[in-house]
Amino acid sequence: MQIRRILFYNLLGLVLILSWWLPSLLFWTKLDDDVFFFFNQFISPVYPRWIEVLALFNTRTFDKIMFGVLLVMLFLAMLRDRNGSWPKWLAIGLIMSAVGALLGELLHVHLLMARPSPTIVHDGANLLTDYTYMNAKATAANSFPSDHGLLAMVFASFMLRFADRLIALVAVAITIFVTLPRIMVGGHWVSDVYFGALAIALVVLPWILCNTYITRLIERMAAFFDSAFQKLQGHH
Repeated sequence: MQIRRILFYNLLGLVLILSWWLPSLLFWTKLDDDVFFFFNQFISPVYPRWIEVLALFNTRTFDKIMFGVLLVMLFLAMLRDRNGSWPKWLAIGLIMSAVGALLGELLHVHLLMARPSPTIVHDGANLLTDYTYMNAKATAANSFPSDHGLLAMVFASFMLRFADRLIALVAVAITIFVTLPRIMVGGHWVSDVYFGALAIALVVLPWILCNTYITRLIERMAAFFDSAFQKLQGHH
């Protein structure tokens, strides 16, 4: 277990968490409001093309497209791994999915702070849905923390741990890309992503990814998949 690395990331997460309760809370509040009002002014009939782009990026169809992109990224990571194989990356993908699903379920328990999105909090906010026919999401009764942000961070973290540098950097870029549309339409505060989701990622994920047991589990799962495939081929 890489305890020093785990504690380092946990310390970063703790500093981030403390920044919420210390006087710097004013920083988060100001940043949240400034970013929201900056982007909200462009949600107007004056910018019809921009509205359609934002609407498209906030539909479930776009979410499905990005899920496909992540699958392609996982496949490319396998192809670029000289010491890897499809059983190994199948194991990584399954463990990553299980971690993401578990964290997603924990978020739905609402043990953390409940907070509506800025489009609900601020009276008179321009709503994306008033200017588009697309079924876009621009409001949330509880936007904290960002589930999109956390799941994207889970993927990026696994790529940083197991993939090569190029794939890892692209995964980080994708994380930023998929979280920005929700912030730009006011479906999430900046702090939903870069405080809430990031703090959870820094506290939880290092205990999984910087642990020697994860490597052993992947090796055992890969060996099982390979053995099952060999037996299946033998029957044919």
